[in-house]
Amino acid sequence: MKLSTTLMYDGNPRSAADQVVALERAGLDLVWVAEAYGFDSPTLMGYLAAKTETVEIGSGILNVFSRTPGALLQTAAGLDNVSAGRAVLGLGASGPQVIEGFHGLPYARPLGRTREVISIVRQGMRREPLQHEGRDFTLPLPAEKGTGLGKPLKLLTKPERPSVPIWVAALGGANVTMTAEIADGWIPHLYYPEKAKDVWGAALEAGYAKRDPELGPLQVTGGGVLAIGEGPEVKAMLDLARPLYALYVGGMGAKGKNFYNDLACSYGYEKEAAEIQDLYLSGKKKEAEALVPQEWLEAGNLVGPASYVKERMAAFAESGITHLNVMPASADPAATIAEAKELLGSL
Repeated sequence: MKLSTTLMYDGNPRSAADQVVALERAGLDLVWVAEAYGFDSPTLMGYLAAKTETVEIGSGILNVFSRTPGALLQTAAGLDNVSAGRAVLGLGASGPQVIEGFHGLPYARPLGRTREVISIVRQGMRREPLQHEGRDFTLPLPAEKGTGLGKPLKLLTKPERPSVPIWVAALGGANVTMTAEIADGWIPHLYYPEKAKDVWGAALEAGYAKRDPELGPLQVTGGGVLAIGEGPEVKAMLDLARPLYALYVGGMGAKGKNFYNDLACSYGYEKEAAEIQDLYLSGKKKEAEALVPQEWLEAGNLVGPASYVKERMAAFAESGITHLNVMPASADPAATIAEAKELLGSL
């Protein structure tokens, strides 16, 4: 199992990116760079490529609405070049509030759009002329929709590799099935190892049944706060995850349109999910955080003595996780990553 982290920053992404150098030396395998409606991911990924040497650098995620497939292709190929073959293209549909609110685009056909984007990007990375006829994209643009001067073009610059790993953020059944069928990796969020099979097992199997063997096994990332040690001060680190869980379950979408709230319900927390959302949307964020189930926090994060953390690592691995994604919570994040790497090696 590989070890990854998500770049966490509060106001100063450059400073946070600088810290990845020490994490790389400690054994970090992959760093994810989020975007949402903050700073763009590719800029920080390019900065990380110049600062690091071995760690893989993934977008976690670029949405499939605000950039054309050609632009996503250029980004993937460019990042792979400046990182000398270390780029990972994380894609996702995001949600209606971001796509329609921040980008001013209709949130329509997210699954079909994702499928077409992946097909076009892979075609382009092979440096084939871009030709595609789909419901969301037609390349070149038909004459009746433009000037009639469009022609199939291949990427002007030769890519570092003929493909980059493409991971998809997915939670819903149909999206997970599509991801298992066509993607290199899957990015679930707020992952609960012991309940993953019940929630996603059937969807994954449906996708695996149609998967091209040449893609290899589906890679999967999941994890949470990482704090290794004894005593109440270490255990208290688990509460660092509460605001994140409350934000996603309560505030990442309107009522009836919150994928993470739906996920909480599928885990068996229907009552808590409804109460957290009501409190969060009414501005009572602390009260919402207090209602995040302790059981979920314990299972989805890695906080406690080394022996316990190792048990949680084994549970993640047994559930299908290939890349344990952690947020080190300590005064010395690099030392925590090094200790986690050692524990993973002893599984």
